[in-house]
Order: sequence, then structure tokens, then C-alpha cells
Amino acid sequence: METLKALILNASLKSTQEPSHTEALSQEVLDILESEQVETEIVRLADYKIHYGIAEDMGNGDEWPQIFEKVKEADIVIIGTPLWLGEKSSLATVAIERLYGSSGETNERGQAIYYNKVGGVVITGNEDGAKHAAASVLYGLSHIGFVIPPNVDAYWVGEAGPGPSYMDGEGKNNDFTKKHVEMLAYNTLHLARFFKEQPIPAKGNLLNE
Repeated sequence: METLKALILNASLKSTQEPSHTEALSQEVLDILESEQVETEIVRLADYKIHYGIAEDMGNGDEWPQIFEKVKEADIVIIGTPLWLGEKSSLATVAIERLYGSSGETNERGQAIYYNKVGGVVITGNEDGAKHAAASVLYGLSHIGFVIPPNVDAYWVGEAGPGPSYMDGEGKNNDFTKKHVEMLAYNTLHLARFFKEQPIPAKGNLLNE
């Protein structure tokens, strides 16, 4: 069977010089996928110069195109985001907007470029808003062509208000979070494998028909 590829777009506002709670939780998902022989990669968006806009390449040093190439090669794409004021991060919004800007591209069947790719979301924080942010991310991915399996929103927020973040407290030992990590990993994996063998039929969803 062809090797699957999973990509996490980590929308932490921190660069790679700082520990990322979102990356730590994302890695739990990737550990499971790697145990199933999936090739994995995390891209820390804060390390790239990503322009605002709704296009594949905004020019003037825009580094989104090299990230988009990784998206096109991936079978599983997961957005990882921290919560700020109960919302997904500004970088998560930019990533979804830039993905949307290329949704008019087509795959080899003439479908939207994201067809037969599987999406999910990882969220960390120490405040409310995880389900709201998950709904926003997952709807955005679904609208542009990604398939969203059940239970693919793994998150940890701890107690509401200032307090320990994922790596600081009980996050790694939280049974609810661990279960959702497992469901996210295996449900994206199952569908990605399925689409490798049986892609979504082109009839009825060709962009240019």
C-alpha cells in the first residue's frame, strides 16, 4: 500500500525557539500515525513569512507557496491552534484563508484540490472556546473540499482562566484528551487509507463541468 503523509500546520504564535503546547499535543497524534507507518511533518507557521490574502502566491517574498506544496502532497492535514480570547489564533485564520485561496485548483480528476484529503484539528489553551474554534476550523476545511471524519477535534484547555497549559499540568494525563487524540489519529487514518483505494467519484463535483 502507498505510504500516507500527514501534515500538521501549527498555528502557534511562537517561533520554534519557544516550546509550543499545541505542538506537544499535535505530536501525540503524530506518534500514533507514525506507529502506523505514516510519514509525518509539523510546520510551525510562525517561522514563515505568510502574507495576508486569498491567493496561492501573494508575491514579495511570500513563503506560503512552499507550505502549500506540502499540503498538496499530504493525505491528512491537521490544523493545530492555541486559543486566545476563546478563538483560534490569527495564524490559523490566515492558514485557512490561504488554503481557501487555492480551492479553485483541481486534482487529476478535475475535483477541488483538497478532495480525498482528510482534515482534523488540535487545540490547546487554558480558557474556554475549544469547541467553538474546532467548529470554525473543521467547517472551513470541509467547505473547501476536505473530508472531516467523526471525533477529529483533540483538545486540552484545563480549568477556565489563567493556569497551567498543556505541558505544565495534567494535560498529558487527561483521559478525555488522550481518547480524543486516539480518535483523531485513527479516524483520519482510516479514511485516508480508504480514499487511497477508493477516491470520491468525480461525477457531480467537477469544478469546471
